[in-house]
Amino acid sequence: MAASERTPDHSGRRKRRKAVLAATAGALALGGAAVVVPAAFADDPVTEILDGAAEILPVDDALLGLVDVGEVRELTESLTYGETEAVTVSEPGASYVKVHFERLLLDAGDAVTVSNPEGTESYRYEESAVDRWATSITGDTAVVELHRAESSPVSDALGVLIDRAAYGFAADVVDALAEDRADRARPEESVCSGDEKRPSACYRSSYPEEVEHADPVARLLIDGTVLCTAFRVGEGNRLLTNHHCFTETWEAKQTEVWFGYDCVACGNDTANIPVKVAGEQVLKTSKPLDYTLFTVDDFERIDQFGHLELADRAAKAGEAIYIPQHPAGRPTEIAMESSVDGGNCVVKNAVYDGYVAGSDVSYYCDTEFGSSGSPVLSRDTHEVVALHHFGGCPNSGVNAQLIRTEIGHLI
Repeated sequence: MAASERTPDHSGRRKRRKAVLAATAGALALGGAAVVVPAAFADDPVTEILDGAAEILPVDDALLGLVDVGEVRELTESLTYGETEAVTVSEPGASYVKVHFERLLLDAGDAVTVSNPEGTESYRYEESAVDRWATSITGDTAVVELHRAESSPVSDALGVLIDRAAYGFAADVVDALAEDRADRARPEESVCSGDEKRPSACYRSSYPEEVEHADPVARLLIDGTVLCTAFRVGEGNRLLTNHHCFTETWEAKQTEVWFGYDCVACGNDTANIPVKVAGEQVLKTSKPLDYTLFTVDDFERIDQFGHLELADRAAKAGEAIYIPQHPAGRPTEIAMESSVDGGNCVVKNAVYDGYVAGSDVSYYCDTEFGSSGSPVLSRDTHEVVALHHFGGCPNSGVNAQLIRTEIGHLI
């Protein structure tokens, strides 16, 4: 789900094979019709996954749902040549405002800006377009302004029509949504034994390498209201998130990608101003392995944040790991400690079931909705050993070696 992790329900939603089967059973029936060989008993689950022969396990997407962190409202605002050339879109208390252009028709040399009232955050649009979201403005007010060249004609055919806007819920409202989701999910929740994630700023002195490897991790705001996480993979213009976040190029274009969104200091909720770019093109996506590989526009602006590498080996049970993420859309937090594991987050099961048998790695590192698409990193090598996607305690991510086998030639 795009705005939240998917959380299994053992009363019929997502089945984890944990029981040891009798030798004569041979297979486990799910829902009467689907027959799946558990990972521990499969002849070669990895080969089946990569060959496309592995069967998708039952996951009730309706029960795994989305969590909106804002709402979209209809508007009728316009900027016209020679008449209204500025308009303010506001919602008191909103955490962000994101306007949508039904049409953006400009003469050559003209532009539209969307800014905060102080002008400290501003985005400029110089090309005509239809059905386009502007980049969000942090805070509760956005000023949309038409800038005309002196030679521009006064024409009724030109101008801007704003047909809706997305307003982000205040931080306390999002926190309440997160708490409510955890309450409804218990005992199969994603925060496994008290929330032991910490803002990345709190690890800058004690774990500088881990914090550095959190830099390539980005917050996604999809279609104005829903959340995921993504990260740069490889040196080029390549980012990775979950298939259940989005799957098609038109969805990527409706997605904001925020880099550098972390707290200025440990214990200080003030966040750095992020670098925001838009998704551009989906290169490859897979439901069985729950990944989407995509590009962004304006790649030069995010090149400074570095990149991560997918491991070419399998994760090992007991291996120390950490997960940089944007839980509930908050500034970067890192799950590195786990009282369930006696201290550090570690790999619980090196082979675990995801959308297909044997595709995942499991762990008790804490995550929340919005963490989907986060990298699970080895503490030893800082390579990505899994792509986080499911809650459930243990939580789980797709084995990065499997993903690398499919998309390595693209990165």
